Amino acid sequence: MRKRDHNVFTNAASLLICGLLAGVVVAAAAFPAVAMSGLAAKAGSETFDKLPTELTVKKAPQISYLYASDGKTPLATMYDENRRDVPLKDVAPVVGQALIAAEDKRFYEHNGVDVNGVARAFVANNQAGVTTQGASTLTMQYVRLTIAYSATHPQDVVAATEDTSARKLREMRYALQLDADLSKDEILEGYLNIAPFGNGAYGIFAASQVYFGKHPKNLKLEEAAMLAGMVKAPSDNDPTTKSGYPAALERRNWVLDQMVETKAITPEDAAKAKAIKLVVKDKRTPNGCVDVGKNDWGFFCDFFYRWWMQQETFGRTQYDRERRLKSGGYTVVTTLDAKTQKAAKDAVERNVKTGKKEAMMVAAVEPGTGRVRALAVNRNYKLDDPNKPANKISTNPAKKKKRIRGTYPNTTNPLLTGGGDITGFQAGSTFKIFTVVAALENGYPLETTINSKAFAQTKYIVEPGSPAACPGTNKYCPKNASASMTGVHNMWSAFGSSVNTYFVPLQERVGAAKVVDAAKRMGITFRASNDANFAATKQSANGWGAFTLGVSQTTPLELANAYATLAADGKYCEPIPVQLIRDQEGNKLDIANPRCSQNIKVEAARAAVDAARCPVGDNSSTSRCKGRTAGNVRGIVGKPVAGKSGTTDSEKSASLVVMTKQLAVAGILADPDWAETTQNMGHNEPGGVNHAVYQTLRDAMKGKPSIQFTPPGGKIVNGDQRSIPNVKCQPVQSALSRVNGAGFEAELGGRVDSDCPAGTAAGTSPEGKTIKGGAVSIEVSNGKKPAAGGNGPGGPRPPGR
Repeated sequence: MRKRDHNVFTNAASLLICGLLAGVVVAAAAFPAVAMSGLAAKAGSETFDKLPTELTVKKAPQISYLYASDGKTPLATMYDENRRDVPLKDVAPVVGQALIAAEDKRFYEHNGVDVNGVARAFVANNQAGVTTQGASTLTMQYVRLTIAYSATHPQDVVAATEDTSARKLREMRYALQLDADLSKDEILEGYLNIAPFGNGAYGIFAASQVYFGKHPKNLKLEEAAMLAGMVKAPSDNDPTTKSGYPAALERRNWVLDQMVETKAITPEDAAKAKAIKLVVKDKRTPNGCVDVGKNDWGFFCDFFYRWWMQQETFGRTQYDRERRLKSGGYTVVTTLDAKTQKAAKDAVERNVKTGKKEAMMVAAVEPGTGRVRALAVNRNYKLDDPNKPANKISTNPAKKKKRIRGTYPNTTNPLLTGGGDITGFQAGSTFKIFTVVAALENGYPLETTINSKAFAQTKYIVEPGSPAACPGTNKYCPKNASASMTGVHNMWSAFGSSVNTYFVPLQERVGAAKVVDAAKRMGITFRASNDANFAATKQSANGWGAFTLGVSQTTPLELANAYATLAADGKYCEPIPVQLIRDQEGNKLDIANPRCSQNIKVEAARAAVDAARCPVGDNSSTSRCKGRTAGNVRGIVGKPVAGKSGTTDSEKSASLVVMTKQLAVAGILADPDWAETTQNMGHNEPGGVNHAVYQTLRDAMKGKPSIQFTPPGGKIVNGDQRSIPNVKCQPVQSALSRVNGAGFEAELGGRVDSDCPAGTAAGTSPEGKTIKGGAVSIEVSNGKKPAAGGNGPGGPRPPGR
């Protein structure tokens, strides 16, 4: 604070006179008969001199502003009090002139306390027997407001505003000291920024926005006069109400007259201003996520709010963190990319419009930073009005019977990000990527072959007689979606065709606990209690046979970020909604920086991506793809892509995740109100999840360069390759013995057309070479010569679903 030069005599005189007046005021309150005695004056002087002089000036609550990733597009505002401090130089001069004319004409002449005004008020009030005149200067009013905002106890707030002599004395003592420590302009600036103006507007910046929709530096004379006239009684002089409008108009005109009296304006200026019709906008500043700039941004805003509430940087408790957000005056540049968000929302609505019971949920994440670029769903972000409900009856039969309403089309539930009672949705075969990663990290190359049968009896224990058990056993017995998937597969073909009886046995070999751990390292959190119990320990995780098939619940955001980890060569980044945060002093906070760590080995991540290029119609120089569950994606997006589709039992949910090096997009189609829905959630048919995902990625990537994924190299691709013995036309048992003896896992395959005698070995699948210890199927000749151009043993097979 800058201390001004004061006339020593003037200050001393002010203190003496205030002390004498203090005695009079106190005596008048207690013993009116002796109010003017010398005893009263002496007592008042001593009392006043002992009052504290140091006033703690705390910054009043400030509004926090959220912007989209461009740092310009307003997203949301958060506040307890709508206030944003502005320097006096950014306020139109007529505002200060109007306020001084209305509240304290001698502001630039007195030393914080207008002694003449105090004496005049005392005489008038004493003669009337009641309080008819006040004597508070702008400085004293500023003191009163500052005490209230600096209070740490409710009683202190009451004491700061109660109509007592003690309060007046305290204000005068503080005002004198404050006037000595601050310049007049600093006091005026502080007052303008702290004063309430009604309609939720605190300070001149908010008032200018609420009533006139402009910055205070652009206020006109008639507007400044109206605002200056409101501070005395904002409710009575509220121009937005029918009863307050005439009072506000009358008060404005009175202020203009006072400005003429102080010579701030001419009579002609006042006359012109009075002739202008009083027009106010009455536009309260939006507050919170339900008042975002565009409704579909509400789900992202909610994710930001939940993220903020978890950051200990902003306070020890959640109460502290919320207060900091709503009163700290932060400027937050979020990660929401308006272009990507629009692409996602348009794609969602294009395929499943808001109002449908099924939720089309799409999330987009930037690999290498974790920045969440879009969150879109076919829902309105709002609370359903209980008096005029728009939500339809729940699809859950139990709730439907009771006529309980569902969560569509209106909801504030975090469907895309999880939280509260939202634990996520099953994402099906997209989870096979975690088995790929765990296998690669534990020495199983992409060329790892497994003879995938129609059913795979495993060592995992399930309830006897359950649909998942092999007949007559308690062993988990997964099956494929199509008989065409039977045969020997490596990771490329198994992932491309989504072969269940490849991935469950592969998980069994690697260890389910390692697969679960890979999922954790890539960001899967296991919110559902049953999932959390399985994932809690290595022992329990090792019994989770169906994990690789995606029976665990997840969210579109987690799914997109897990695949983004691979696109970033194994660098996991926490999903984050902010890229820049500045406090009200303009200091940049480090908490907005990406939070990343190398959670997956680089070569394992690159190899996993190589396999993941197969399902979506892409190939690298090393890829050996057979079968594509979403093979049209590469052509539609027009960039190098990788990803995977997923479906749960009875198609109760459907999912697809597709990524480039710059963006990962995941979508899940499900019924949030009833997980056991009887509706089939589709993929590539109209209204299916695939369309929304690849359309989002296509439109978001327009104008961005094509960046190739780095192909894997070394043994992680082929492993230790060994030659397979040539057993063509040999007896089957002899062929099995030779192949097993060469270090492979030989199994009897199916019958095929062949030149060899019926019942002998027609050849092997695969042919030539495979990894040491890999599966080799002995194909058996049926004695029929193959048709010209037909597929011999080990040749291409029809793709699976």
